[in-house]
Amino acid sequence: MTVTLPDLAADPTVMATLRRALREDIGSGDATTRALIPPRLHAFGQILARSSCTVAGTGVARSVFRQLDQAMSCDILIPDGTQAGPGDVIMTLRGNAGKMLTAERVALNFMQRMTGIASLTAQFVDRVKPYRVKILDTRKTTPTLRVFEKYAVRCGGGTNHRMGLFDMGLLKDNHRFLWRQAGILDLAAAVRRIRETHPGLPIEVEVENLADMKTVLKEKPEWIMLDNMTLDDMRACVRIGDGQAKLEASGGVTLERVGAIAATGVDAISIGALTHSAPAADLSLELSA
Repeated sequence: MTVTLPDLAADPTVMATLRRALREDIGSGDATTRALIPPRLHAFGQILARSSCTVAGTGVARSVFRQLDQAMSCDILIPDGTQAGPGDVIMTLRGNAGKMLTAERVALNFMQRMTGIASLTAQFVDRVKPYRVKILDTRKTTPTLRVFEKYAVRCGGGTNHRMGLFDMGLLKDNHRFLWRQAGILDLAAAVRRIRETHPGLPIEVEVENLADMKTVLKEKPEWIMLDNMTLDDMRACVRIGDGQAKLEASGGVTLERVGAIAATGVDAISIGALTHSAPAADLSLELSA
């Protein structure tokens, strides 16, 4: 699979996060490595896949190693967004042995987490291949690590939804409860209020029934989220919407159900589990002199 991915290493925020992660792990110094490993010893290392996976985070791992040894050679053999099988060598390293050991856990933590997300995303993407539907992530990410996790979703063939609270107006049930307390009783009026406050900002509205769907359509939001609807109601919303807005199915999406949801004709399916429940991939670093 060919995917277009951003260069995370060019993002100053990403690099600051990597430095912070290294400081957290190293603290006052790597006690074991300082005691046992000669300072000038060099080593050759291989990062291996222990099971089948969709690779993500190779550039992040390389940046971690080079934070401690700028001269370290890091050759990526299996790029992000491609498949690795059990025993495959994803990356090779040549450089200072002590620095390699000290950076190992932080580099693998990022890479295992990201590869796990990419691998789970790829499974969902594979299940909906017969349909013209996107697999979306959500904001259910690890605080401060969102950019890494959403990057990993893209490695797996998924699509990033909004990055935060700033790049889309998304009206959900709690907003609806509160604006009713403020006297805004009409759903369409709430959409108009966001348009007036943030001209040009994309808007998505969460609906739970067909009546709300019809009301919201009048204001032509860019997206309508079908929250925890039955398959029959999703199909009805697709007919009612008739392409006037993009439709996103959300809630209770599993690998077993995602194909049936895609078959309703929705444009996208959002899945929080991509980032909050993906198991870490089984990767390891093997060293030799």
